[in-house]
Amino acid sequence: MMRKILALPLAGLALLAIGACSPKAQNETAEAADTVAADANATMVQAANDVDAAADRAFGSGEARIDNGAEAIGNAADKAKKGAGQAMRDMGNEIDE
Repeated sequence: MMRKILALPLAGLALLAIGACSPKAQNETAEAADTVAADANATMVQAANDVDAAADRAFGSGEARIDNGAEAIGNAADKAKKGAGQAMRDMGNEIDE
């Protein structure tokens, strides 16, 4: 509550100070505000681009790991298939003997 009581008079003084400025000072203040706003906007755009790039790298890395895992599983399955086939041939040879 105390902050609100102090904030209102300070805001009023700020408005009076701006109103008392010359047109040149008001223009310079407006230009400075525009510059600050443009800088803030550019910073936000760059931050969004950085986040997008990081997400793309993370998803690409995750996708590569999934692909590598699937390839390893496929290789293991092929090896097991060959081993099972050889075991069946060996069994067939023993039955023939």
